[in-house]
Amino acid sequence: MGIILDRLFPGAGDDGNEVAELESGHRVEPLPSEEMEQQNQHWKGYPYGLVRLTPGRWVFPKNYKYFADRLYRFQPRKTDVFIMTYPKCGTTWTQEIIWTMRNNPDLSHPQANDFIFLRSPFLDMDMLLHKPKGLPPLNDPLLTGFLKLCPFKNPFNGLMLQMSEAIRDPRTIKTHLPFSLLSPALLDTAKVVYVARNPKDVIISYHHHCRINTMHSYVGSFEDFVQYFVDDNLVYGAYWLHVKEAWEKRHHPNLHIVFFEDLKAKPTEELQKLNTFLETKLTDEQLENIAQYTSFNEMKARMKASGFSEENSDIFNKDIVQKDGGFFRKGESGDWKGKLTPELEAKVNKWIEDNMNSLGIEFKYSI
Repeated sequence: MGIILDRLFPGAGDDGNEVAELESGHRVEPLPSEEMEQQNQHWKGYPYGLVRLTPGRWVFPKNYKYFADRLYRFQPRKTDVFIMTYPKCGTTWTQEIIWTMRNNPDLSHPQANDFIFLRSPFLDMDMLLHKPKGLPPLNDPLLTGFLKLCPFKNPFNGLMLQMSEAIRDPRTIKTHLPFSLLSPALLDTAKVVYVARNPKDVIISYHHHCRINTMHSYVGSFEDFVQYFVDDNLVYGAYWLHVKEAWEKRHHPNLHIVFFEDLKAKPTEELQKLNTFLETKLTDEQLENIAQYTSFNEMKARMKASGFSEENSDIFNKDIVQKDGGFFRKGESGDWKGKLTPELEAKVNKWIEDNMNSLGIEFKYSI
């Protein structure tokens, strides 16, 4: 399968030393050898290496550049809703809320129990999926869903990109990319819901995700992970810049910013705001039912019922899942208080002071 991948996926086997100019105006370069050597010690999920985009210092698996221009050219539609966040800010949760509000307000849609990415794709996931071993196994829900939705398409050209193009309107699409790497027409064409979360909890959740998820396979220490975060060197790059790009557009009528902590503390109230923004015209009773339907425990059970679980997917490190929890771990605010040592908290506080305080955002740290 690896040989097939090298043949069908251009550049998968090259040495990674080339520089490229992207349609977004960014320059993409491989990480310097010394930095890449350190990354290779701590991360086992990026077999082709990493690249950095400037301006912005965005960091991605090398495979990103083979999808970059297609992602930038991906055409939004007027009926689209994009859920945009940095990793582990509550994207999947918000994605399910919005898909349900738009497509399943009475909780009776026949696709409701399908794997979430089959009805609401993760646009930029392809750069993480492509490995030397090739595609997911034939019984994986992602591949079986792709073959059903895109029967005459080549899966090596991007499972998620092609599924995002193929699903019917109204589309609900998830992305971790910032505004600058997506279509300039996005915000003037479609609606965008941006989810922000206090950075201390982002660190905790992203660290767990990168340990259990073989697309990342982080094997370094927690202390090193925090250092990657404050150095803006995690995959997807600088959290503060990701938030900044959205925050600067916060007055655009097609952008709605949600804070994870508010959504957790008062879900029905936040769903009312989404109801107004999305113009879904749902009743109070429908919103209350959706809040319960998309609660942590119900989503966790529904994900397993869809056929996608940590036990039957190569995407997860089963040993770590068994020991420390899976994709749905806690879904809490304030979990950082039991994980960050005083020294690490001081380091993150300094990073917040240097990078985020100037944005004027009041993150809730004490919930």
